[in-house]
Amino acid sequence: MAHIDYFFTTLSPYSYLAGLRLEEVAQKHGATITYKPFDLIAAFGRTGGTPPMQRHESRQVLRAQEIVRQAKKLGMPINLKPAHWPTNAAPSGYAIIAAQNAGGGDLGALVHSLMRACWAEERDIAQDDVIRDCLEKAGFDPALADTGLLAGAETYAANLEEAVSRGVFGAPFYITDNDQRFWGQDRVGDLDLHLAGKL
Repeated sequence: MAHIDYFFTTLSPYSYLAGLRLEEVAQKHGATITYKPFDLIAAFGRTGGTPPMQRHESRQVLRAQEIVRQAKKLGMPINLKPAHWPTNAAPSGYAIIAAQNAGGGDLGALVHSLMRACWAEERDIAQDDVIRDCLEKAGFDPALADTGLLAGAETYAANLEEAVSRGVFGAPFYITDNDQRFWGQDRVGDLDLHLAGKL
């Protein structure tokens, strides 16, 4: 059975634009997914990247245009300047890790709902009430927002170290069990082809 390690941050517009396509591809090929939220800003500094707000204006302009184009192409709503961005991504990451450990709900739906809350619904995903709501709607115990904090924090930190050691420098980033790496929401199709043995 194929396996995919999915590195992302809930603050990434491109991770949001990936929607549920990863989950669809995994289901199609009978693959499993391990969700690995991590601190992308910290990874930038360790892998030669620059946070979006520190990039040259020409790069920021193109990034903004590209995000809008991709959202339109995918038929997804997006706000280029969310009311609560940037915010602290760690609490939502901890909740995802706790939910993954607990099981019983739809993890892909949880991840996507948190990103949608940020990028399309003007909600602050660092706030407990938002995290609890997303947990509950995805079929998880909303109390995981509190009970999973310690284990979530440890795993979140470990995910950063693992990401850097495995060559992750952006989000979304997908790594298969045979170390094939795919960066960006526009590479989910290539991941699909790889799992089908065509790439």
